[in-house]
Amino acid sequence: MESMLENLRSIFRKRRHCSEETPPPSESPELHPQFSCVDDEGQGPGSNDDYSVAWPDAYFNSTPADRSINANERFVNILDQIDARVEKLRKDALNLQEMKDYLLMSMDLIKSNEMLQKMRESEREEIMLYIQRVSSRLGTVELNVRTVRDTSQEDSLSQINSLIDTMIKVGDPVIARQRCQLYLNACCSSAMDPSGYQDTLAEADVGPIDKKFESALLGCTLDDQKNIKKRLQALMGYLNKQTVSH
Repeated sequence: MESMLENLRSIFRKRRHCSEETPPPSESPELHPQFSCVDDEGQGPGSNDDYSVAWPDAYFNSTPADRSINANERFVNILDQIDARVEKLRKDALNLQEMKDYLLMSMDLIKSNEMLQKMRESEREEIMLYIQRVSSRLGTVELNVRTVRDTSQEDSLSQINSLIDTMIKVGDPVIARQRCQLYLNACCSSAMDPSGYQDTLAEADVGPIDKKFESALLGCTLDDQKNIKKRLQALMGYLNKQTVSH
Protein backbone atom coordinates (compact mmCIF):
# COMPACT_ATOMS: atom_id res chain seq x y z
CA MET A 1 0.00 0.00 0.00
CA GLU A 2 2.77 2.43 0.96
CA SER A 3 4.58 1.52 -2.23
CA MET A 4 1.50 2.37 -4.32
CA LEU A 5 1.07 5.74 -2.54
CA GLU A 6 4.72 6.57 -3.10
CA ASN A 7 4.32 5.85 -6.83
CA LEU A 8 1.30 8.16 -7.02
CA ARG A 9 3.21 10.95 -5.25
CA SER A 10 6.07 10.53 -7.72
CA ILE A 11 3.69 10.85 -10.69
CA PHE A 12 2.08 14.02 -9.28
CA ARG A 13 5.51 15.57 -8.65
CA LYS A 14 6.57 14.89 -12.26
CA ARG A 15 3.38 16.42 -13.65
CA ARG A 16 3.76 19.53 -11.52
CA HIS A 17 7.41 19.86 -12.58
CA CYS A 18 6.51 19.62 -16.27
CA SER A 19 3.72 22.20 -16.00
CA GLU A 20 6.08 24.68 -14.35
CA GLU A 21 8.68 24.32 -17.11
CA THR A 22 6.22 24.59 -20.03
CA PRO A 23 5.82 28.25 -21.11
CA PRO A 24 2.32 29.63 -21.70
CA PRO A 25 1.17 29.87 -25.33
CA SER A 26 2.05 33.10 -27.12
CA GLU A 27 -0.76 35.61 -27.60
CA SER A 28 0.35 36.35 -31.15
CA PRO A 29 1.94 33.81 -33.48
CA GLU A 30 5.45 34.39 -34.76
CA LEU A 31 5.76 35.40 -38.38
CA HIS A 32 9.22 33.87 -38.72
CA PRO A 33 9.27 30.64 -40.73
CA GLN A 34 9.65 27.85 -38.17
CA PHE A 35 11.03 25.21 -40.53
CA SER A 36 14.65 24.59 -41.40
CA CYS A 37 15.79 23.67 -44.91
CA VAL A 38 19.49 22.89 -45.01
CA ASP A 39 21.56 21.05 -47.54
CA ASP A 40 24.34 18.52 -46.99
CA GLU A 41 26.81 21.30 -46.24
CA GLY A 42 24.60 22.79 -43.56
CA GLN A 43 23.60 25.76 -45.66
CA GLY A 44 20.04 26.95 -46.02
CA PRO A 45 18.29 28.63 -48.93
CA GLY A 46 19.47 32.04 -47.76
CA SER A 47 23.14 31.12 -47.95
CA ASN A 48 23.39 32.36 -51.55
CA ASP A 49 23.68 36.13 -51.30
CA ASP A 50 22.36 36.61 -54.83
CA TYR A 51 18.99 35.08 -53.98
CA SER A 52 18.73 35.52 -50.21
CA VAL A 53 15.82 37.53 -48.78
CA ALA A 54 16.31 39.71 -45.73
CA TRP A 55 13.93 38.93 -42.85
CA PRO A 56 14.59 41.83 -40.44
CA ASP A 57 13.93 40.84 -36.80
CA ALA A 58 12.50 44.28 -36.17
CA TYR A 59 9.67 43.42 -38.54
CA PHE A 60 8.58 40.46 -36.50
CA ASN A 61 9.55 41.27 -32.90
CA SER A 62 7.39 44.37 -32.65
CA THR A 63 4.32 44.77 -30.46
CA PRO A 64 0.90 43.53 -31.66
CA ALA A 65 -0.25 47.14 -32.10
CA ASP A 66 2.72 48.01 -34.36
CA ARG A 67 2.31 44.73 -36.19
CA SER A 68 -1.27 45.48 -37.18
CA ILE A 69 -0.32 48.94 -38.46
CA ASN A 70 2.78 47.97 -40.46
CA ALA A 71 1.99 44.39 -41.52
CA ASN A 72 1.13 45.37 -45.10
CA GLU A 73 4.33 47.40 -45.50
CA ARG A 74 6.44 44.53 -44.14
CA PHE A 75 4.99 41.90 -46.43
CA VAL A 76 5.16 44.21 -49.46
CA ASN A 77 8.84 44.89 -48.71
CA ILE A 78 9.66 41.18 -48.48
CA LEU A 79 7.68 40.34 -51.62
CA ASP A 80 9.49 43.14 -53.48
CA GLN A 81 12.77 41.46 -52.57
CA ILE A 82 11.51 38.06 -53.71
CA ASP A 83 10.20 39.55 -56.98
CA ALA A 84 13.60 41.10 -57.73
CA ARG A 85 15.32 37.78 -57.11
CA VAL A 86 12.83 35.93 -59.31
CA GLU A 87 13.69 38.32 -62.15
CA LYS A 88 17.41 37.73 -61.55
CA LEU A 89 16.79 33.97 -61.59
CA ARG A 90 15.01 34.28 -64.95
CA LYS A 91 17.89 36.28 -66.42
CA ASP A 92 20.49 33.81 -65.14
CA ALA A 93 18.48 30.90 -66.54
CA LEU A 94 18.16 32.68 -69.90
CA ASN A 95 21.93 33.19 -69.99
CA LEU A 96 22.43 29.47 -69.32
CA GLN A 97 19.94 28.66 -72.07
CA GLU A 98 21.90 30.86 -74.50
CA MET A 99 25.08 29.04 -73.50
CA LYS A 100 23.44 25.67 -74.15
CA ASP A 101 22.14 26.87 -77.54
CA TYR A 102 25.63 28.09 -78.45
CA LEU A 103 27.14 24.70 -77.60
CA LEU A 104 24.50 22.94 -79.70
CA MET A 105 25.17 25.31 -82.58
CA SER A 106 28.92 24.70 -82.30
CA MET A 107 28.43 20.95 -82.62
CA ASP A 108 26.15 21.43 -85.64
CA LEU A 109 28.85 23.53 -87.29
CA ILE A 110 31.47 20.87 -86.60
CA LYS A 111 29.27 18.17 -88.15
CA SER A 112 28.84 20.23 -91.32
CA ASN A 113 32.48 21.35 -91.45
CA GLU A 114 34.16 20.77 -94.81
CA MET A 115 37.36 19.43 -93.25
CA LEU A 116 35.38 16.73 -91.43
CA GLN A 117 33.90 15.53 -94.70
CA LYS A 118 37.39 15.15 -96.20
CA MET A 119 38.69 12.96 -93.37
CA ARG A 120 39.06 9.22 -93.69
CA GLU A 121 35.88 7.33 -92.91
CA SER A 122 37.28 5.68 -89.77
CA GLU A 123 38.45 9.05 -88.38
CA ARG A 124 35.18 10.73 -89.28
CA GLU A 125 33.19 8.01 -87.52
CA GLU A 126 35.33 8.47 -84.41
CA ILE A 127 34.66 12.21 -84.40
CA MET A 128 30.93 11.68 -84.93
CA LEU A 129 30.79 9.25 -82.00
CA TYR A 130 32.57 11.84 -79.86
CA ILE A 131 30.04 14.49 -80.92
CA GLN A 132 27.24 12.09 -80.04
CA ARG A 133 28.65 11.52 -76.55
CA VAL A 134 28.99 15.24 -75.90
CA SER A 135 25.48 15.87 -77.27
CA SER A 136 24.07 13.21 -74.95
CA ARG A 137 25.72 14.85 -71.94
CA LEU A 138 24.44 18.26 -73.00
CA GLY A 139 20.97 16.75 -73.35
CA THR A 140 20.98 15.97 -69.62
CA VAL A 141 20.85 19.72 -68.94
CA GLU A 142 17.24 20.85 -69.12
CA LEU A 143 16.42 24.55 -68.94
CA ASN A 144 12.99 25.99 -69.48
CA VAL A 145 12.25 29.69 -69.07
CA ARG A 146 8.83 30.12 -70.62
CA THR A 147 8.27 33.13 -72.87
CA VAL A 148 4.60 33.92 -73.36
CA ARG A 149 3.82 33.72 -77.09
CA ASP A 150 0.65 33.55 -79.13
CA THR A 151 0.24 31.14 -82.05
CA SER A 152 1.51 33.66 -84.61
CA GLN A 153 4.65 34.37 -82.56
CA GLU A 154 5.31 30.63 -82.15
CA ASP A 155 5.10 30.20 -85.94
CA SER A 156 7.44 33.14 -86.53
CA LEU A 157 10.03 31.78 -84.11
CA SER A 158 9.80 28.35 -85.78
CA GLN A 159 10.49 29.97 -89.18
CA ILE A 160 13.52 31.80 -87.77
CA ASN A 161 14.96 28.62 -86.26
CA SER A 162 14.43 26.75 -89.51
CA LEU A 163 16.22 29.45 -91.55
CA ILE A 164 19.18 29.55 -89.15
CA ASP A 165 19.45 25.73 -89.05
CA THR A 166 19.46 25.62 -92.85
CA MET A 167 22.19 28.25 -92.95
CA ILE A 168 24.34 26.29 -90.49
CA LYS A 169 24.07 23.13 -92.59
CA VAL A 170 25.15 24.84 -95.83
CA GLY A 171 28.69 23.51 -95.36
CA ASP A 172 30.41 26.41 -97.16
CA PRO A 173 31.56 28.97 -94.52
CA VAL A 174 31.71 31.80 -97.07
CA ILE A 175 28.09 31.32 -98.18
CA ALA A 176 26.98 30.78 -94.58
CA ARG A 177 28.71 33.99 -93.52
CA GLN A 178 27.06 36.00 -96.29
CA ARG A 179 23.63 34.70 -95.34
CA CYS A 180 24.29 35.28 -91.65
CA GLN A 181 25.20 38.89 -92.43
CA LEU A 182 21.87 39.35 -94.23
CA TYR A 183 20.06 37.98 -91.18
CA LEU A 184 22.03 40.22 -88.83
CA ASN A 185 21.26 43.25 -90.98
CA ALA A 186 17.57 42.38 -90.65
CA CYS A 187 17.98 42.34 -86.86
CA CYS A 188 19.72 45.71 -86.90
CA SER A 189 17.09 47.23 -89.19
CA SER A 190 14.60 47.00 -86.31
CA ALA A 191 15.74 49.47 -83.65
CA MET A 192 14.17 49.51 -80.19
CA ASP A 193 14.42 52.31 -77.67
CA PRO A 194 14.42 51.61 -73.87
CA SER A 195 10.63 52.01 -73.72
CA GLY A 196 10.19 49.09 -76.13
CA TYR A 197 9.14 51.22 -79.12
CA GLN A 198 10.20 49.61 -82.36
CA ASP A 199 11.25 51.54 -85.43
CA THR A 200 12.51 50.40 -88.82
CA LEU A 201 15.70 51.82 -90.30
CA ALA A 202 16.28 52.29 -94.00
CA GLU A 203 18.02 49.41 -95.75
CA ALA A 204 20.79 51.75 -96.87
CA ASP A 205 21.71 52.35 -93.22
CA VAL A 206 22.30 48.69 -92.38
CA GLY A 207 23.11 47.07 -95.70
CA PRO A 208 21.16 44.44 -97.66
CA ILE A 209 18.76 42.31 -95.65
CA ASP A 210 16.87 39.07 -96.11
CA LYS A 211 13.22 40.09 -96.47
CA LYS A 212 11.85 36.65 -95.56
CA PHE A 213 13.94 36.56 -92.39
CA GLU A 214 12.96 40.13 -91.49
CA SER A 215 9.26 39.36 -91.93
CA ALA A 216 9.49 36.36 -89.61
CA LEU A 217 11.62 38.31 -87.13
CA LEU A 218 9.08 41.12 -86.80
CA GLY A 219 6.49 38.50 -85.87
CA CYS A 220 8.54 37.33 -82.86
CA THR A 221 8.36 38.67 -79.32
CA LEU A 222 10.87 41.37 -78.33
CA ASP A 223 12.69 38.91 -76.04
CA ASP A 224 12.97 36.41 -78.88
CA GLN A 225 14.27 39.11 -81.23
CA LYS A 226 17.04 39.99 -78.77
CA ASN A 227 18.00 36.33 -78.31
CA ILE A 228 18.01 35.72 -82.09
CA LYS A 229 20.36 38.66 -82.59
CA LYS A 230 22.73 37.35 -79.90
CA ARG A 231 22.69 33.91 -81.49
CA LEU A 232 23.51 35.31 -84.92
CA GLN A 233 26.32 37.47 -83.52
CA ALA A 234 27.92 34.42 -81.90
CA LEU A 235 27.51 32.47 -85.12
CA MET A 236 29.03 35.29 -87.17
CA GLY A 237 32.09 35.32 -84.91
CA TYR A 238 32.61 31.64 -85.55
CA LEU A 239 32.05 31.94 -89.30
CA ASN A 240 34.51 34.83 -89.53
CA LYS A 241 37.22 32.59 -88.08
CA GLN A 242 36.29 29.81 -90.49
CA THR A 243 36.43 32.18 -93.47
CA VAL A 244 39.89 33.45 -92.47
CA SER A 245 41.19 29.90 -92.08
CA HIS A 246 40.06 29.16 -95.64
